[in-house]
Amino acid sequence: MPEPTKPDAGALKLPDPTEIGRSMADIAERSQRIVGEWLKRQAEAGPKSPDPLNIGGAFMEMTTRLMANPGKLMQAQLGFWNDYMSLWQNAARRMMGIESHPVIEGDPKDRRFKDDAWKENEIFDFVRQTYLLSARYVQDVVKQADGMDAQTAQKVDFYSRQFVDAMSPSNFLLTNPEVLRKTAETGGENLLRGLNNLLADLERGKGDLRIRMTDTDAFKIGENIAVSPGKVVYQNDLMQLIQYTPATDKVLKRPLLIIPPWINKFYILDLRPRNSFVRWAVAQGHTVFMISWVNPDERLAEKGFEDYMKEGVLDALSAIEAATGESAVNTIGYCLGGTLLAATLAWMAVHNDDRIKSATYFVTMMDFRECGELGVFIDEEQLKMLEEKMNKRGYLEGSEMATTFNMLRANDLIWSFVVNNYLLGNDPFPFDLLYWNSDSTRMPARMHSFYLRNMYQENRLKDPGGITLAGTPIDLRNVKVPAYFISTREDHIAPWRSTYYGTHLLAGENRFVLAASGHIAGVVNPPEGGKYSHWLNTELPAEPEDWFKGATEHPGSWWPDWQRWITALDKRQVKAREPGDGKLAVIEDAPGAYVKVLLG
Repeated sequence: MPEPTKPDAGALKLPDPTEIGRSMADIAERSQRIVGEWLKRQAEAGPKSPDPLNIGGAFMEMTTRLMANPGKLMQAQLGFWNDYMSLWQNAARRMMGIESHPVIEGDPKDRRFKDDAWKENEIFDFVRQTYLLSARYVQDVVKQADGMDAQTAQKVDFYSRQFVDAMSPSNFLLTNPEVLRKTAETGGENLLRGLNNLLADLERGKGDLRIRMTDTDAFKIGENIAVSPGKVVYQNDLMQLIQYTPATDKVLKRPLLIIPPWINKFYILDLRPRNSFVRWAVAQGHTVFMISWVNPDERLAEKGFEDYMKEGVLDALSAIEAATGESAVNTIGYCLGGTLLAATLAWMAVHNDDRIKSATYFVTMMDFRECGELGVFIDEEQLKMLEEKMNKRGYLEGSEMATTFNMLRANDLIWSFVVNNYLLGNDPFPFDLLYWNSDSTRMPARMHSFYLRNMYQENRLKDPGGITLAGTPIDLRNVKVPAYFISTREDHIAPWRSTYYGTHLLAGENRFVLAASGHIAGVVNPPEGGKYSHWLNTELPAEPEDWFKGATEHPGSWWPDWQRWITALDKRQVKAREPGDGKLAVIEDAPGAYVKVLLG
């Protein structure tokens, strides 16, 4: 009788019991400490709302609506079971060696199922298709609930997708073929490393999970990111003003002021030399000035939106004139920085201040009627809870804002890292964009409450006199300077159809350009990279869909189109200006101290 075949010892790595013992002891000690610290903080914080995001009420209303029309629900259930039975039959035929076609294909760009085993292995293919059918069923049911108001329907749809994404089989050890393979190859060491990664993230968040998206030790601001040479030439409580060193003998007469959002830090426009908009603009002959916003704490709790106008944009304009002797300035506003720029221009129009000669708006909303999925977080209950929290601290914690934005792309910015860091046990890859994304900033309480209520909740910026800044009611229709709008087709933060409406609010000569990709990649797209296309249409019909129908697609970056546009406004040149040559003394080297303040 033949002896049973012994398993190949080389095919499976056996763990070292001693090493496992030491690791588990360390894990137990760290876990106990994390839980103890977390419980202590919860006690100090006091009782919390059981439903802070007001999700329960939304789903209760959906259920009520569904029960009022059971026929639609029954139809969706029948369709699901028919598809599921077809999947069983196909799976059985495939296991018998009979060729069968998938019941549901899924998105070929879905990176959760990129491993070949998801399709080549009959079991994992069945698991994958079962999940995709279930996900489609959940989303179909949600859409069957008629009669809900738009915000409730959006909330139900958003959190249904959050649930569906969380339940993906790729997120679990026993249903992810790549994780199972790694576990067999390493003898389970990947899971131990993953558990250590999880504990490290809990320790960083002091009991709250702060997923590490990149190797944060691989980057240092001013050394390998934000390295364009320049000097800080002005500062106040809210910002430092950087003047970059020229790269050409002659420069355009009008300096260029860039107003970044203060939700994130300015160096998204100066990550690395190869994709730095700052470096490129300097090379085109611009004297570039960049606002670097402070990372505020409780001392700046009472700073409002109008303070960002006065101490940000207006102080920067005065500083630029002192530094260069030039009062006429071109400007760029990015996202919230663009909203501030538009509001400031409306305020300046009332006060006959014409120092800004052109305005470029990067992915900027002025009409917030279609604010995308961020609207899920802007109802009265959530705003009251947020304001109560901000008023206690004086600011909105940066990590809370980051979590909100990450939820908008949960598969890319949450679950992919859960799999990589915790299940596969890998260390995050060093990636400059994700380092920037993790470098959170706070929001002053007064400013953020004003912004959320007046822009997102009530959409008052678009209305004549709807907003008052520094005692002056403003009207965007008074803004007559030439404007260049760049928006991105896949923007999940500032949807391009919403940004387009700004072209009909401003009274100047406006140009709208649409770039491929999203809120960051579509903007930070250097010509040398040859990536992403953009669409041009000189006409500005009332509706964005009509603009797109008449637009022509062009390959590559939109940056050269912007350069042609801005130089056509004023081609005059002067001798290159060095930081410190004017009336402003150099304070320190770029990128300055404000941007280096890290939370935690």
